[in-house]
Amino acid sequence: MSLFLILDLIGMMLLMVLGVPVIYAVLGAALIYFLGHAELSTLVMMQQVQTALRSFPLLAIPFFILAGTVMARGGIADKIMSFAYVLVGHWRGGLAQVGVLNSLVMGSMSGSAVADAAVDSRILVPQMRKRGYSLGFSAAIAAASSVIAPILPPSTSLILYGLLGQVSVAALFLGGVVPALVIAVSLMALVAVISRIRAYGSIQERKSTWGEKGRAFIDCFWALMMPVILVGGIRTGLFTITELAAMAAIYTLLVSVFIYRTMSLADLWDVLKDTAKTSATVLIIIGASGAFSYIFAIEQVPLKIITWLSTVSDSPTVILMIVCLGLTLLGMVIEGAAVMIIGAPILVGIATHFGIDPVHMGVLVVVTLTFSTLTPPVGIVMFTVCSMTGCRIETFLKEMLPFYAVLFTILALLVIFPQLVTTLPTWLGR
Repeated sequence: MSLFLILDLIGMMLLMVLGVPVIYAVLGAALIYFLGHAELSTLVMMQQVQTALRSFPLLAIPFFILAGTVMARGGIADKIMSFAYVLVGHWRGGLAQVGVLNSLVMGSMSGSAVADAAVDSRILVPQMRKRGYSLGFSAAIAAASSVIAPILPPSTSLILYGLLGQVSVAALFLGGVVPALVIAVSLMALVAVISRIRAYGSIQERKSTWGEKGRAFIDCFWALMMPVILVGGIRTGLFTITELAAMAAIYTLLVSVFIYRTMSLADLWDVLKDTAKTSATVLIIIGASGAFSYIFAIEQVPLKIITWLSTVSDSPTVILMIVCLGLTLLGMVIEGAAVMIIGAPILVGIATHFGIDPVHMGVLVVVTLTFSTLTPPVGIVMFTVCSMTGCRIETFLKEMLPFYAVLFTILALLVIFPQLVTTLPTWLGR
């Protein structure tokens, strides 16, 4: 790796830390590298950017973003929250339990930690405060439970890694299901313990009857069919990922406009504008990844890193521990999307060389970078929740300590037991 490239990457990281948007930092760093080498042309850089965007599966990203935007505006999130109340409202710490369960269901529709955290901050946290929960604990629940969303289909992060690393997106989707369930169960157990210690009560004096659960299920039926369509489409192979994304977008529109009638056709223009802005940001970053992949190939960065790792250990478990530690540290100071874009070619090479299942590697990368969104100094979920709830950062971090312990313990288990990730894709033949 040349000194020029090292300085270039350091400069890019500094720009991100200083608040420069990821797009400008990544593209700017790539441009500086090309300008600094007389034998390279900036036309080559633009060709690499265009090549990275010439991928039909990339259409899945704006479609899934559209589906998530419609859900947030179309009242589907409120329906899911009401259903969660009926199921776990009688448990100790009922509102906090609702937050975790809501994130599990919402995550299988939005695929975005920020979107999920924003919904909980807007709807759940004010209700928790009225019920006597501390602001710090309420904010911590909204943040910690949001990490479930990017691990479940239709996760944009899993799609991004799959496209950059040429790994089956369908297999990555299925690989994230069990880890997401493990996280949800673990968080609910932790909430039960904390609620017992702090005497947080339930929101219902009695357990809901089967009749009440049935009525809540019927009211929420069309919202709950979304994950069924996603998993069914992947399992049967009836749709490609792109076609499945289009179906998800159409389905959420039809449900919101014609069944729940919580969104009018007049709202569609604003929804499409929000989708276009978000999609453009993601796609430009993907284009920048093409330029960096070309740079890394010239510098033989993957080969050099693999050679170094080979001197440390030949154990896949040890290698994955090192990778997760490195990604955690990087994710604490750099936007996760940028880390994935820069690192995907290297990570795929590491997986291939050390015999690591590419699906296992992909899910671990997404889980690790998602957890990093909860940590200072640039954790986007942390800042989203604190800004929307008015919680001070230091208060938030204090309340997050037991959640950090649980989440990073789960990460270690995912490293040690790859079957937690690979069993479902293997069993379903994806």
